[in-house]
Amino acid sequence: MDLGLTGKVAVVTGASKGIGLGIARAFAREGASVVVTARTKEAIEAAASAIRAEFGTEVRAVASDVATAEGCQAVIDAAAALGGANVFVSNAGTGSNETVAEATDAKWQQYWDLHVMAAVRLSRGLADQMEAKGGGAMLMNASICAVQPLWYEPIYNVTKAALLMFGKTLSTELIKRGIRVNTVNPGLIRTPDWENTARELAGDKWEAYLQEVADQHADIKRFGTVDELADFCVFLCSPRASYSVGSAYHVDGGMLKTT
Repeated sequence: MDLGLTGKVAVVTGASKGIGLGIARAFAREGASVVVTARTKEAIEAAASAIRAEFGTEVRAVASDVATAEGCQAVIDAAAALGGANVFVSNAGTGSNETVAEATDAKWQQYWDLHVMAAVRLSRGLADQMEAKGGGAMLMNASICAVQPLWYEPIYNVTKAALLMFGKTLSTELIKRGIRVNTVNPGLIRTPDWENTARELAGDKWEAYLQEVADQHADIKRFGTVDELADFCVFLCSPRASYSVGSAYHVDGGMLKTT
């Protein structure tokens, strides 16, 4: 299926590894130019180089902290230098580990800036570019934890829930400018972070540990792959999903326990 993304410009945050890298690769595979960003210069440049070598597309690496206004502006400027964004995927984020009683104000603010304000600032700046090009698409990568929280990461749960609502609210505003906004809520996706956590907790039995997690939480009894999620995200951002506006999609293998 031709997704109609050849020659488009896609911006993906948190793209040096895991889900963000997978999404960036999927856009490049479809013929899009990609702006990829992460905080570590060496990591994001290596990711961009690998994508460029594999798919032969234009890939612009931006080392920036999108939890800051300055970091967001660097990404906006990089997209403008490529002629303006057609697609934006807000993916930068990470899990937390705390209790409400013990979490500091500073930690709450850190995650708010990373999960919510990065999406706000980048959406605001990239929307002008998209409108000038006749429209576009945005996708917020929230989490199943936005609607089905895990007890050990309240900050992650709350800020991802805020991102989910931001996507819905933004969709009603930007569709008037020809820009579609949707949200994806992944469940268990096998990323390097999950594998590292499993090794820390279970040593050489880490794969069995991951299987136990999948058996406990996902009806499908396995983790999803990064590619499975990335393919879904790229489809949502393509003209093939042109009637999808303001929706939230759970890609979770049956993990969500409600409708």
